[in-house]
Amino acid sequence: MGLERWKQAEEELAAKSVRVQAFLDLHQAAGVLLRKTQNILWATAGLADVRLLGPADTGVASLLLMRDGRRFFLSGSNEAARLAEEEFDGSEYEQITWPWQKDSLMAEATRLAQGGRILADAPSGELPVVDLLVLQSPLTRAELDRFRGLGKLAAEAVAAVLVDLEPGMTEVAMKARVAAGCMERGLEPSVLLIAVDERIMRYRHAVTRDGVLRRYGMLNLCARKRGLCVSLTRYVHFGPLPAELEDRFAAVPKVQAALYDASRPGASSGDLYRAAAQVYAAVGFPGEENEHHQGGPAGYAEREWVVVPDGEQKLTNDVALAWNPSIRGAKVEDTVLLINGEIELITATPSLPAVRTELGGRTYTSAGVLLR
Repeated sequence: MGLERWKQAEEELAAKSVRVQAFLDLHQAAGVLLRKTQNILWATAGLADVRLLGPADTGVASLLLMRDGRRFFLSGSNEAARLAEEEFDGSEYEQITWPWQKDSLMAEATRLAQGGRILADAPSGELPVVDLLVLQSPLTRAELDRFRGLGKLAAEAVAAVLVDLEPGMTEVAMKARVAAGCMERGLEPSVLLIAVDERIMRYRHAVTRDGVLRRYGMLNLCARKRGLCVSLTRYVHFGPLPAELEDRFAAVPKVQAALYDASRPGASSGDLYRAAAQVYAAVGFPGEENEHHQGGPAGYAEREWVVVPDGEQKLTNDVALAWNPSIRGAKVEDTVLLINGEIELITATPSLPAVRTELGGRTYTSAGVLLR
């Protein structure tokens, strides 16, 4: 079973190995030590998850990728058996372990490098620290397919809960339902911002507290599977929308459409920020871009970077994007793929209301508010 799943990912693993080799050649290094779980999931096609503590940046094992093609996973003895049997079984990684009472990672990595220069993705002794995000785009064909499957499942989980919400439900109960819907589908919720009524109006990031739903409810989810992350937000309102909210929900899809339309290979972070700012002003809400971030590329993090006025990062083809423009109390958020310059929505909820915006000869879809 272990061998089969690694074989299925062979093409993706080979493509990533080429990127790593080129990176090591560029930096004239013998190897790179991966400690960040984000990078470990990327390097292993999401097949080896070394996390125990979900929010932690590092896990219970590290990877050492050598320029000569050797691959190692390193851990203390207390984790060795499970890692070998459930995470790395069938892989080309050689296991290196030591008594769990000792911290032998650096000694073992140095020994394996045989005097060669080693880089690291997180502070590790005196090793030079490098950012490996540059290796993670463009997404491989297999990653794009996994993103599509993840987006569909996350959207299903949110839509199923939204249509069953009723006044009197607590934010905690709403959060529990979304979390259960994700876990039943094999997803890991990483962000759950569940809020109701005045709290939605007051806070852009309304974390779950003790609110009780009266008229207005929000489900904001970020979910992961095999390391990849998608995001979406949906709203329900019992009774007609107040004029204030109606105006805002008419405006934010126009900002999202502008961001989609500006999302072309080569577009910079600053270009995208300005595109959003111009539309906020045009629809009568100037300066809203300053009140909250507008989103950015997603991958093995919920946002790999967010757009800022002077940002120099640039989009490539074959990336995931999660734009989330907002005006106080109203937001649209979905995850899309940018492939060959075209936008592909992967968190669509066809059973819920949608808003379509025409721009530049294209039609872009944003989520609407479910009225009950």
